[in-house]
Amino acid sequence: MKYRNRIGIVFLLLMLGALVALLCLTQPKVREKRDMVAYNDEICRIYEAYLAGTPVEALEEKYECTIAIGKGAEAKAMRGYAEYALVMDFAPEGEAIGKIIWSDVDREDEESAASFRRLALILWGILLLAGLVLLVLIDRFLLRPVRDMQGMVSEIAKGNLDVPLPIRKHNPFGGLVEGFDLMREELRASREREIEAEKAKKELVAELAHDIKTPVATIRATCEVLELKQQRRLGQLSQEGDVADARDVLEKTQTIAHKADMIESLMGSVFEATLAELDRIEVNPQEENSERIEEYFRNLRNYGNIILENPIPPCLVCMDRVRMEQVIDNVVGNSHKYAGTDIHVRFDETEGKDPDGKPVKYISIRIKDDGPGAPEDEIPLLMSKYYRGSTAKDKAGFGMGLYLVRTYMEKQGGGAEIYNDNGFVVNLFLRKV
Repeated sequence: MKYRNRIGIVFLLLMLGALVALLCLTQPKVREKRDMVAYNDEICRIYEAYLAGTPVEALEEKYECTIAIGKGAEAKAMRGYAEYALVMDFAPEGEAIGKIIWSDVDREDEESAASFRRLALILWGILLLAGLVLLVLIDRFLLRPVRDMQGMVSEIAKGNLDVPLPIRKHNPFGGLVEGFDLMREELRASREREIEAEKAKKELVAELAHDIKTPVATIRATCEVLELKQQRRLGQLSQEGDVADARDVLEKTQTIAHKADMIESLMGSVFEATLAELDRIEVNPQEENSERIEEYFRNLRNYGNIILENPIPPCLVCMDRVRMEQVIDNVVGNSHKYAGTDIHVRFDETEGKDPDGKPVKYISIRIKDDGPGAPEDEIPLLMSKYYRGSTAKDKAGFGMGLYLVRTYMEKQGGGAEIYNDNGFVVNLFLRKV
């Protein structure tokens, strides 16, 4: 309300100023009295020139008058009287022989007309300036905030919640703009929280599914051992009561094994439901000490014998700790599952080029098992999403392990490659800082 009043007051002041200027500039001009002494002096000079033989036409041009002599003189004099001209007798030798006429009123009218035109132009300029000032004020204090909010609504409709709404000084919609910007900030924060929650949920599901598989496999293996022992025991027992007890234990052991299979199947279904979006997980590489990678390998105690052939070159590398640990776990876990041999790890320094063609230095991590390797015609496909090789038909899995390995390594600025070399080899490349 105060800004609307302010604009109204400014406009009224401008218009009052224009009115005062108009009144001052259009005051009626008071006509000055004729200076008869000057006219008498001028007529005396005209008499002298006339008596000296100067032609009448030359005198009229020089003194801006009309000398009416002879025929038609009376008519010229009457027209001069009608036009409020100064008409005097023309008597160079003392006797009037005609009339001399000064039409000074025409000159004054021309001057008045020119003055009026100037005043009209000045008035027009004042009104124009007042209108422009008013338009600027309207645009600055009313239209620009509305345009800002319209632009913000358009950006929000596109899903862009990162563009702040400018909060300007002397904005009549200041409270509305601030509230609108707070709403945008809250929407952005809410969306970020939703994304983080969804990401955390998917990661939790994947991690739980992966972690549950190991104890379930242990339970199932234990049940198989118990079943064999109970079957042997049944063959050795002779008393009916002992046989019944052994069969009861065997049935319960088989039930446990069956339930373990059900748990693995259910977790597999849950895990499969999240696989399509696992590759959207963010990877945030940071500068890390390369020696941390050795710790990851030393912490893998469930995958057989892991042999570190040489220490990793000490340096800084670009990596995401969590994703790099997942990559190593995936690669070593696959080798253990499909080959079941010792796993050899070797570190080297190498050079390559980034996607822009610039030279880059890498730490190469060579992970090799002593198994039969993969069929050569399947190696180009093993890092594809959902692809499972022919040697994995009797193994549980979804064909995502090596795909995620390649994805995570590329998002860290490095890469991955696979090949056969007296066993299956996975080469991981981490970019050095």
